[in-house]
Amino acid sequence: MNIGLDIMGGDFAPEATVLGAIEAQKQFSKQHTITLVGDSDIAKAIIEREGVDTSLFDFVHTSEVIEMGDHATKAMRKKPDSSINVGFKLLGDGKLDAFSSAGNSGAMLIGSMFSIRPIGGVIRPCITSVLPKESGGVGVILDVGINADCKPDVLYQFAILGSLYAEFVFNIKNPKVGLLNIGEEKEKGNLLAQATHQLMDGSEDFNFIGNIEGREIFEDKADVVVCDGFTGNVILKEAEAFYTLIAKRGLLDDYFERFNYENYGGTPVLGVNGNVLIGHGISNSKAIKNMLNLALDLAEANLPNKIKKAFK
Repeated sequence: MNIGLDIMGGDFAPEATVLGAIEAQKQFSKQHTITLVGDSDIAKAIIEREGVDTSLFDFVHTSEVIEMGDHATKAMRKKPDSSINVGFKLLGDGKLDAFSSAGNSGAMLIGSMFSIRPIGGVIRPCITSVLPKESGGVGVILDVGINADCKPDVLYQFAILGSLYAEFVFNIKNPKVGLLNIGEEKEKGNLLAQATHQLMDGSEDFNFIGNIEGREIFEDKADVVVCDGFTGNVILKEAEAFYTLIAKRGLLDDYFERFNYENYGGTPVLGVNGNVLIGHGISNSKAIKNMLNLALDLAEANLPNKIKKAFK
């Protein structure tokens, strides 16, 4: 597997991205390669400074950078030799098995939608986040940001995408799908939740267990929690805020430490023709390392092809 990394993306790039790649490479087996996309001279200088052999990596040099504050659409058009544009070209040409970046998230989404494009039949690709379970396992929630407004058929597809992700990346057999709502009864919720419940109820495409309330998402009732991107993003940011508050007060334990975004590194864009991961803009080397590990897991799971089969 060849995993690509945009070394110019992120608030602390390229220092943090290259250091994260070095740490990930130590965990990769010999048949797996990390390709560093960006300023090769800077990357090689950091690697040599750390006493690491540069031949352990592949390099693709680029001369432009899409900055965090750039207008995503304009930058993708005006900076063809940017690390993000070149990374998507390599992915689309089959020279990478996955492409990751902690850079401009808008540009990453545009690249996902217009460079490698959605899988046929997928109405709207989405992004997901990990839900640490108190029992020790994990679940997933989707969407968490791309699709603020959704229709019932879009949420139905999120359930399929989330189920495949949970099964083939997190090895959860027959994952339980719950629809996020304000009550367990099928009549509860707004018009979207009620209509989606009717659509999901009795589905043979996934294991629907009904509505799930916000207080239950960290329990084992559901492995996949489905919601619109507006709601999912609020939940994600609230969880991050509580982690920060707990950490500031020195109250962290093994469970709450699992809420640290650094442990997961990034989120995949589900429903597109390739493995794309978007990292947090403030990613440090640990987060980059874990994003690359997740990228490898996605590539080995061959998730896009499994999604294609499901949507035929």
